[in-house]
Amino acid sequence: MRPKERRDSGRNDLFRARLDHIVDMSHPLAKLARTTGWTFLEESLGAVYDDDPGRPPLPTRLMAGLAILKYMYNLSDEALCERWLENPYYQLFCGEEFFQHKLPFDRSSLTRWRQRMGEERLIALIQESLAVATRTGAAKPSDFSKVIVDTTVQEKAIAFPTDAKLMHRARERLVRLAKKHGVRLRQSYERVGKRALIAHQRYAHAKQFKRANKALRRIRTWLGRIERDIARRIKGNEALRETFRRPLFLASRVREQRKNQRGRKVYSLHAPEVECIGKGKAHKPYEFGVKASVATTLHRSKGGQFVAHVKALPGNPYDGHTLANVIPEMEKQIGATIERVVADRGYRGHNAPPEHRFKVYVSGQKRRLTERIKRELKRRSAVEPVIGHLKADHRMGRNHLAHAAGDAINVVLAAAGYNFRRLLAWLMLLWVCFLDTVLAARTSNCRPIAS
Repeated sequence: MRPKERRDSGRNDLFRARLDHIVDMSHPLAKLARTTGWTFLEESLGAVYDDDPGRPPLPTRLMAGLAILKYMYNLSDEALCERWLENPYYQLFCGEEFFQHKLPFDRSSLTRWRQRMGEERLIALIQESLAVATRTGAAKPSDFSKVIVDTTVQEKAIAFPTDAKLMHRARERLVRLAKKHGVRLRQSYERVGKRALIAHQRYAHAKQFKRANKALRRIRTWLGRIERDIARRIKGNEALRETFRRPLFLASRVREQRKNQRGRKVYSLHAPEVECIGKGKAHKPYEFGVKASVATTLHRSKGGQFVAHVKALPGNPYDGHTLANVIPEMEKQIGATIERVVADRGYRGHNAPPEHRFKVYVSGQKRRLTERIKRELKRRSAVEPVIGHLKADHRMGRNHLAHAAGDAINVVLAAAGYNFRRLLAWLMLLWVCFLDTVLAARTSNCRPIAS
């Protein structure tokens, strides 16, 4: 069933106050609510629903507004619900007419809405943010014809992985699941397993590696015993075998993997899709998450440096081999032809589409450079502070959304939140400039006439 979209009825209520009567309508958030094209979002995001009978979903403006506010102000789902209930500007932005004293949605509604929309639908939020930037004068359409492309790592919310901790956690999960389903084990190794983990960590810290490896072998042996014990006791029970299939598979992979082996490894039991990525940073040699591509405008617009395109790149591909998909998607998303792409040395040997092969310029390039292109190459590092803001202020630094789909969704919503935050600052600047002009005109009119 399709959602019942909200429209301003203009009616009054004797016992409730209208939000446009109790808030300052010149507030940047109120201006942003009036400028945003909610009809476009309703058409783009509402296309996922059908006309089958059932309970109608929550309004698109409410859910899209909540997603924008969450990533614009770097809030968790719980904190967003608390602030929405006490902030009339948040309610006005989400399409409410009257001040609400109870939440019209549940916290879990945000999770289900994100999963239902997916990465493909949520790209509409980035498109609308760029459209609002063009309508308000924060950016010109020509600003998006030249872009800077770079990759970064979106880290997952996991603990730093070690073999001892992973095997200890795998044993604990299997024992807990066996108790839950009434599978009686010969031994759980709960007490001695914890002591062996502590001993391994202390020996490794003291650089007593022979003793540390001995404790590690104990932990590995006990995990194997638990696996074989569970496999014997669930033999012939198809329901239990289906329940333990994935936990046993992950535990087996953790137990068999070694430090220097090649290929995919398990770095987290609750997020096995996590990859180990080395970007050559001295302070952080390895990051655990997913690689993400970020594209920004080459020159700073009036409203700031806007994000034109983002995309999660599972599988840790070579940077230069991502342009074959990134450039066509970017042109489709912004509705303009890319005239120039500036990238760092990691994009040498790129596989850009044939029509864009000679429009990509890499740092350190010597041929086909004019003076203007040389100046533009010096702007390549302008993407770095944008990535820093995405990570520090818009929830891209540590992703809490589950599975590979959560990685892709979090990247898109972080970019949308960043762009809307730039628009909020731009509308605030316009309001300040307007007030300065009015005050200056009033002061000039009130000057005393010289005698």
